[in-house]
Amino acid sequence: MTGHPGQAGPRGQSGAGYDPFGRGPLAVGVASLDAPDEARGRSFPCELWYPAERGDASGAQSAATALAGARPLVVYSHSSGGHRRSATFLCAHLASHGYAVAAMDHSELVAAELGRRDDETPAARAERIDAVIGSRVPDVRFLLGYLLATASLSGGLELDAERIGLVGHSFGGWTVLAVPDAEPLAGSVVALAPGGASDPRPGILPLTLAFGWGRDVPTLVLAAEDDVPIPLDGVQEMFGRIPGSKRMVVLRRADHQHFVDDVEAEHEAARTSPLPPAAAWMAAEMKPAAELCSGEQAHLFTRALTLAHFDATLLGRGEAERFLAGDVAAELADRGVEAFTWQ
Repeated sequence: MTGHPGQAGPRGQSGAGYDPFGRGPLAVGVASLDAPDEARGRSFPCELWYPAERGDASGAQSAATALAGARPLVVYSHSSGGHRRSATFLCAHLASHGYAVAAMDHSELVAAELGRRDDETPAARAERIDAVIGSRVPDVRFLLGYLLATASLSGGLELDAERIGLVGHSFGGWTVLAVPDAEPLAGSVVALAPGGASDPRPGILPLTLAFGWGRDVPTLVLAAEDDVPIPLDGVQEMFGRIPGSKRMVVLRRADHQHFVDDVEAEHEAARTSPLPPAAAWMAAEMKPAAELCSGEQAHLFTRALTLAHFDATLLGRGEAERFLAGDVAAELADRGVEAFTWQ
């Protein structure tokens, strides 16, 4: 590991009364839709979370009526092997605070030609992986265009094209860092344990980042201290290449799966399930879930910091910026979460 933990400012300087940790005051509607991409001959299953009118006594919010007014839009990008519902804990949290959140199943899940094949030669596998990587940025750009052009979204939801954020995990973290190269609508980014380090470990996708943004795209990187597939020093190296405004916070005693739903189960599945030969080394290096921070702690960390970043950068909320500029580690410690900032 290179460098050292950054020193945060003194406590007590965050926005008075600002609380990104708790669920927001708004009801959350959830809707599923299929987005047809005629140009590529693909149809993408998508999920939408949005602020909604209060539902019935059971709390059911499917196809609920959206609250009036255009909503800032956040697109979530899942990991390799993940899917659009991989981080419902985060998507619903953002929606409860006023954001519309959209997630898609990426091309590798919907295009038959991108699926793994048992008789695949090394050359064919390399070609397929290049195609999977090459599909990611067009996927997000397509979804943004589709949502903004659709006149009637579920529940009467309206979107604000001037306030668009991106959040993604792992391969999705790389995706949201790559999108601003090509998409001028991308206004703010949160990358969770992102790929894209210059020297990826064996079996990890060979992802590269040009960072040819040509403008400031405020970026928050959230990393895991004990991440086995994407080690912290690689994330730190990648973070150093991000242009413009940026912050990085590291969750202690956490591994790669601490940014998805059902952390403990997902971590143990990754640790104990058979892996391709090139990645078989990972299982021996991963600690049991009982030796790491809890899923509840990880979700608190991810929800609060992601929300504060978007509140500060998309909504211009001064109290959110003051929270992030203050002693974030101490704010988290007060809630039983160990973390440090990196500068």
